[in-house]
Amino acid sequence: MQPQFRFQPIAFSWVALHPDPKGVIQFMGGAFFGSFPTLFYRYFLRQIYEAGYTIVALPFRFTFRHWSVAIALLEEQRVLRSALIDIAKRSGYAYEVYERSESYSWIGHSVGCKYIALLELLSDNSWQENTIACFESGRAKQTLQQINESPVDGGICGQRSLLMAPDISDTDSAIPKPIARIVDALGLGVQPNRRQTLCLIEQSHLFNLTAMISFHQDSIAGNIQAQDETKSDVVWLVRHLSDRDLPFVELPGKHLEPIGIRIGNSIVDLNPLDKFIVPLSRRKLESTVLMLLEKLKQR
Repeated sequence: MQPQFRFQPIAFSWVALHPDPKGVIQFMGGAFFGSFPTLFYRYFLRQIYEAGYTIVALPFRFTFRHWSVAIALLEEQRVLRSALIDIAKRSGYAYEVYERSESYSWIGHSVGCKYIALLELLSDNSWQENTIACFESGRAKQTLQQINESPVDGGICGQRSLLMAPDISDTDSAIPKPIARIVDALGLGVQPNRRQTLCLIEQSHLFNLTAMISFHQDSIAGNIQAQDETKSDVVWLVRHLSDRDLPFVELPGKHLEPIGIRIGNSIVDLNPLDKFIVPLSRRKLESTVLMLLEKLKQR
């Protein structure tokens, strides 16, 4: 009998508990849509659940302080790990998988990918040296102090991650460019910004358990056909992580491809500026995600 796909609130997340899970997928979507992940990403999350995973949907939190979100995600994982074991035991479900850190994987979409990348960077034993190398002296000191005051406990070391249409955002990704320039000049913009984040990734020796999916018509994260890596996060990541054998697939679609709910035999993505509706038979995203997750398990 097919397990019942149903979300329940646990801590600050929405959890669909699988009775016999082979792993835990922690998902963070993009701005706005990611604030209501159980609605806008429902079809996507249901397919991953039915493939045998417990789903943790982490609502997107809008802020320019991205380090604080990454640190909060680590604390949320710590709380959830204990709660999942307790709830699974009470429900008569298998619970052993929740006791192993490597059973937890991350999937992000759009800006959600940046938070996952920051989690990976916090797992690096050299993160302090890398921060000094990538940040201006004043900002480096402030960042080191902020992270040192928060227990990171090894970050997400040993956990797999899958980035879909990664958007390593700057301030002007959230507000109009003229205003963004003023906000940045006042020191109130996105931290870390795109340049700093990409520098940290380049300095890091991690991201060996990371895979990526891009979309052919994506004008936000870019696509593999783009030539300018200063404007395409997809191109930058493919080029700079090539030495780590990055599993990478580009699919048809636009930036919001993961979003959608099922109506009959079609997917409706609730965004008339995108494809809006597409037959299920043409959707390849979920099968590609499951294939990449299995590929990462073999490492």
